[in-house]
Amino acid sequence: MTLDTVPQVFKETVGKYGDRVALRKKELGLWHDISWNKYYRLSRYVGSALISLGLQTGDRVSILGDNCPEWVIIDMGVQCAGGAAVGIYSTNAWSQVEYVVQNSESRFFFVENEEQLDKWLHFRDQVPFLKKVIVWDLKGLRHFNDPMVMTYDDFLEMGRGIAEKDPDLFEKRMSEVTPEDLSVLIYTSGTTGPPKGAMLTHRNVTWMGRAIARENPVRDTDEVMSFLPLCHIFERLFSVLGHITHGYTANFTENLDTVTDNMREISPTVGYAVPRIWEKYLSAIYIRMSDATWFKKLVFSIALKIGQKRTTLRMNFKPVPLYLEALYHLAHLAVFRKLKERLGFDRLRVAYSGAAPISPDIVHFFQSIGVNLIEGYGQSEGTGVTCVSRVGKVKIGTVGPPLTGTEVKIAEDGEILVRSPSVFKGYYKNPDATKEALKDGWLYSGDIGELDESGYLKITDRKKDIIVTAGGKNITPQYIENKLKFSPYVNDAVVIGDKRKFITSLVMIDEDNVMKYAQDNKIQFSTYKDLTRNPEIIKLIQSEVDKVNETLSRVEQIKKFTILPKKLYEEDGEVTPTMKIKRKYVNEAFSDLIEAMYQRK
Repeated sequence: MTLDTVPQVFKETVGKYGDRVALRKKELGLWHDISWNKYYRLSRYVGSALISLGLQTGDRVSILGDNCPEWVIIDMGVQCAGGAAVGIYSTNAWSQVEYVVQNSESRFFFVENEEQLDKWLHFRDQVPFLKKVIVWDLKGLRHFNDPMVMTYDDFLEMGRGIAEKDPDLFEKRMSEVTPEDLSVLIYTSGTTGPPKGAMLTHRNVTWMGRAIARENPVRDTDEVMSFLPLCHIFERLFSVLGHITHGYTANFTENLDTVTDNMREISPTVGYAVPRIWEKYLSAIYIRMSDATWFKKLVFSIALKIGQKRTTLRMNFKPVPLYLEALYHLAHLAVFRKLKERLGFDRLRVAYSGAAPISPDIVHFFQSIGVNLIEGYGQSEGTGVTCVSRVGKVKIGTVGPPLTGTEVKIAEDGEILVRSPSVFKGYYKNPDATKEALKDGWLYSGDIGELDESGYLKITDRKKDIIVTAGGKNITPQYIENKLKFSPYVNDAVVIGDKRKFITSLVMIDEDNVMKYAQDNKIQFSTYKDLTRNPEIIKLIQSEVDKVNETLSRVEQIKKFTILPKKLYEEDGEVTPTMKIKRKYVNEAFSDLIEAMYQRK
């Protein structure tokens, strides 16, 4: 029998794995385990308390906090009680939090700590439909008293009492949840406007929980590391949907500053991250090698050339000669094995990059050193995954073929259309946007792409980002930006040229690598802005731009660039929580720098 609701899938997995470790969290230097039985028991208390406080099937419940066991326990309790879980980015300003709570009409609001509770205090009078606010970390709140606010411990105690008094209450509600009921509301990052709530049903999410393992098998002995925002569908796939479907262990990092340390400790078997994280790891490798002895540099260079030659053949589906395979194994033993151990990648069977486009050169690099990094493509509206490469069948520059059971076709204007059991129900309280996205059973993705003869999808760009120059030439900025981002000295780039005579770019430098270059070359600077304005650094970036220009057609080449004098922050509205640049905002915020590039002689 196919299990089509989250409660059904969760209950079966708990019954199967019982006292095995489900969740693990490090606190005060020690790792604490939560078994599947305890996970279920705590979720039951959460759900029972919510039902007793008036949660009805279909009611929305918002969760605001960093990744931790409490987050997923609350998420599971909400969904099993028939509610829809609504995640909110912990980095959001109070006005953004208000928007999501208001738009979703959430009845209950779980917040992590004093900082997050303070956001609610700004707009409490604007959300009269909210019945209760529950806080799980009480640091600084011991003496706080408000009739609307409960502590998580008191909430669990209430749920425990109700569960003991009425043991069938929670189970009955679980059994009433149907496949077409709302499971989660995923709010889009809002790169072009206010976030929209994508409605995903229980059928959507349970189908995807199974589908992600069809292409690249997942084992119940696997370990994952949870650190991307849980309100984003990418993290939810692994820490919640895949987790309850396949029964592996989810490990939670201490905080965002300890990700690299925790990666080494956990040494996950399945890895995943947004492109910015993989770019950071690549930068770290380059920094480490720049400090190595000439002999180690030489050995690494030879090993990398061997790995790259082998990877190029493999990614073009060509046979690898025996001599090259033998040389690669030597290179792996001598260089790559130790490098992967230092990074915490030594047990990594497969690693995914998603949520934004990644440079094919970065995928090629990691494949070359023996890290099975593959790119997936999807969006919240399709429950996270539309296409994914298969292990051992990664084709350079593509995101792989569609998931089994998913259809992809290309519209006349190049837009990618998707039909699948994973396609969402629509946008919450937004029928106009829903009509735009869903037509005749197809999801209009807003992305431009092409399918090759093997059915592999290549993403060209976002439909709305395509540049048409003054000369009428169509340019895909993403393609050029990805080439720039492969440089160890470039963190990000925004290519400009719509209705312009030539292409320019705003460049964000990689602070660590550029600072290292400045120190090694005795370049004086006092602030970040000084560094970006230094003639030697401008010359360094020019050389990187020149390398990229050599690979581009004349009309695509970057004629001028400007290094941004500041770092981009989510708090300033310049990037999304998954580190995607808000192109429209950046174009407006730095319009003076852009105009200057077109006025210079």
